[in-house]
Amino acid sequence: QVQLVESGGGLVQAGGSLRLSCAASGTFRSISLMGWYRQAPGNQRELVAIITRPGTTNYADSVKGRFTISRDNARNTVYLQMNSLKPGDTAVYLCNVQYDGLKSSWGQGTQVTVSS
Repeated sequence: QVQLVESGGGLVQAGGSLRLSCAASGTFRSISLMGWYRQAPGNQRELVAIITRPGTTNYADSVKGRFTISRDNARNTVYLQMNSLKPGDTAVYLCNVQYDGLKSSWGQGTQVTVSS
């Protein structure tokens, strides 16, 4: 089992930056993927960025060039650096991990609000 603790959300003006973090803990053998999703009111949950243990990354087209995902394998922590934020980025951001094969766990979410 994996428990995820997210932090770093908040209120920021358009054009500003935020850095999200997600730390995994609990009983597990290995984590193969870590990623960030987001869900805004009236929208479906969408993948923002993922990163594999070797370091391969993938981003949603809407955030390419603005967001950067990274991880610290030793700390089982994933980060999302968000720059040039837009009001459209406003959402609850949720951390997700894939572990012990195809098992998956979700964080509770952290609110990101970008003012116009």
